[in-house]
Amino acid sequence: MKYLAALLIPLLYSSHAFADFTDDALEAVRTLQNKWYNFDTGLWDNLWWQSANMIETIARFGLQDPDFKDTAINIISNTYNKSPNQLGYDNWKNDYYDDEGWWAMAWIASYDLTGDIKYLNSAKDLFEDMQGGWSTPCGGGIWWSKNREYIAAISNELFLSVGAHLANRVSGPEKEEYLTWAQAEWDWFKTSGVINADNLINDGIDPDTCQNNGKTTFTYNQGVVLAGLSEMARAKSDGGFVAWAYGIANAVLLRLVDPSGILTEPVESLSLDTTASQFKGAFVRGLSTLNRNEPQVSFREFLTRNANAAKSQPRVDGGVIVDRWQGGSGKGNAASHSSGIDVLVAAAMAG
Repeated sequence: MKYLAALLIPLLYSSHAFADFTDDALEAVRTLQNKWYNFDTGLWDNLWWQSANMIETIARFGLQDPDFKDTAINIISNTYNKSPNQLGYDNWKNDYYDDEGWWAMAWIASYDLTGDIKYLNSAKDLFEDMQGGWSTPCGGGIWWSKNREYIAAISNELFLSVGAHLANRVSGPEKEEYLTWAQAEWDWFKTSGVINADNLINDGIDPDTCQNNGKTTFTYNQGVVLAGLSEMARAKSDGGFVAWAYGIANAVLLRLVDPSGILTEPVESLSLDTTASQFKGAFVRGLSTLNRNEPQVSFREFLTRNANAAKSQPRVDGGVIVDRWQGGSGKGNAASHSSGIDVLVAAAMAG
């Protein structure tokens, strides 16, 4: 059964003044709910890790817009209650450490919105399971999955980010434990070679050679690390983390954009599937976290430019935001729409 947006989001929205993109984000969330949300499973379009991304986005929007907060809490609560064992998984745990990291980030954002400790405890539980991946032959880092065949940048970035976020939400010995894990991850990551000469992050490390595998510099691999470094800077009163974050972010603004400055996934296909369509959303969330903690005019302008581009493209399939924010593909899906919401919310947060 679809959970109709009318049950979640009032059609008459408060006219209280917010950042320019708030109303656009609200309308996009309404479309997301109407088209893809399944009340019985708590998932969107039966997608797994992408649904975790959507929860994080909705929580962040609830923090940005007080009038949306109750709606966000309702959506989050239903997904928390209905989703943990969907698709054969166990309390959001499966064989992929990056999937677990996405859900941990979702529940941390939900804790930030609600203050309900159950969300933070779920994130802690997921992070504990992720620690089991710390057994690569390359001197540190975690595996991508429990079959231990690939070392992916994204699973390690999420391990850093979850650990750092948790450290900033607890105290005492518990804080030190999370900081120790996050610091160990970063110490390994920054020297692993996965950050290339252009200051961009390739997809992973070859477990046989322990060298950068030279694979695609997907946008999400540049974004999740920004959130982790930003939280580490908060936890340790900088410690050089901001400089690393600025270096990666500025490399994206130079190298992963089209001539008009629009974030572009570095893949040959013109249209993006429900995996690749989610990546840009993860990037702008990471940049938004960095900009919230360490504001930069260039970051605000980038988020505003990209939000304007995304919302100005012709919608498809009854209001869906397309996968290419500069247009050209004419394709959209649940993940592209979710990423569109991400950039609208990020632009609203940047003011």
